[in-house]
Amino acid sequence: MKLTGNTILITGGNAGIGLAFAERFLKAGNNVIVCGRREEVLQKAKENFPNLITRVCDLSIESERVALFDWVTSNYPDVNVLVNNAGIQQRFNLLNADAKNDWSYFNKEIAINIEAPFQLSMLFAPYFATKEDAAIINVTSGLAFTPFVIAPIYSATKAALHSFTMSLRHQLSETSVEVIEVAPPAVNTDLGGTGLHTSGEPLDAFADGIFKGLAEGKKEIGYGSSVDRLRMSRDDIDLYVEKMYQATKNFIQ
Repeated sequence: MKLTGNTILITGGNAGIGLAFAERFLKAGNNVIVCGRREEVLQKAKENFPNLITRVCDLSIESERVALFDWVTSNYPDVNVLVNNAGIQQRFNLLNADAKNDWSYFNKEIAINIEAPFQLSMLFAPYFATKEDAAIINVTSGLAFTPFVIAPIYSATKAALHSFTMSLRHQLSETSVEVIEVAPPAVNTDLGGTGLHTSGEPLDAFADGIFKGLAEGKKEIGYGSSVDRLRMSRDDIDLYVEKMYQATKNFIQ
């Protein structure tokens, strides 16, 4: 994709990976819109990057996703790039999960991680297909390929988004819309809670690496440990998952 002269919507762009991407897109000469659930966090992002356009939106709610599409296309009709970045991660022991009384808690992860990027992609794809240049960038995870057993719903949602992205890429292959998958490893952000990813890849180094992949025209972009996981054999996946589970299972007991 071209890296300058775009109008870009980044979901979950008010912090973490999304904000790091927004910063780099701004510096490259793009108009950048970010949305998030918390107005105070959006305001802080705008204080740091005054050229950001911000919008409060709860992507777990279908009507708010549709309203976001309508608002963006009405107010910024030149929009030609969607970055489906928003996501939440919940770690839990399936034996202790109260799926009868607390399903809304678990379902929110499905709504934000699957329903939102699916629906937004389906809303924007026909709109983008009328453009000369356009792109949909879906942020999955290395865990789409090697599930993190103590985050079972998160891993499954990212695997689903990976599969959807492949289908989307083929269906849009004869249009002007590029479909790109970014599969991060653990990155030092607050995903899942403060302090859980302090041993992850440094955020700035990760974001720079992803932008290098975008500049090179890659359709699937990993970084660090996720690079090898994108192409692991099934036997290697089984070994990797077992090793990670043994190293982390005590965190959910």
